[in-house]
Amino acid sequence: MNQDCVEIRVRYSETDQMGVVYHGSYVPYFEIGRVEWLRKKGISYKELEATGIALPIVSMHINYKKPARYDELLKVTTKLKSQNGVKIEFDCEIRNENDELLTTAHFILVFVDVNLGKPILPPDYVLEVIKN
Repeated sequence: MNQDCVEIRVRYSETDQMGVVYHGSYVPYFEIGRVEWLRKKGISYKELEATGIALPIVSMHINYKKPARYDELLKVTTKLKSQNGVKIEFDCEIRNENDELLTTAHFILVFVDVNLGKPILPPDYVLEVIKN
């Protein structure tokens, strides 16, 4: 299972006066997708942070194709693209209730030792879960 989907309903506060989702609101949608992808693999981001490991974004590319609108039910799909060394990459997309592709994204995150502030290799248990 290197792919996961989560549904999100667009809230009024995430839109502009025309009821269109503000571009900055997409980043949290994609974050929800990545966190749930990890959770369904058995990795709690909260527990990972408690052990002193964070996963900050170091590169993000978002392509807006069509607008999402207030009260739409969105499907956020998160796919593991690769994990190599300290980096993990995800390809993501958002579709609306009519299965129209609205937004695509690519994220690169790095495993970081919170105390040292330096990139580290992921723990073995994380590597094992990611590879399966």
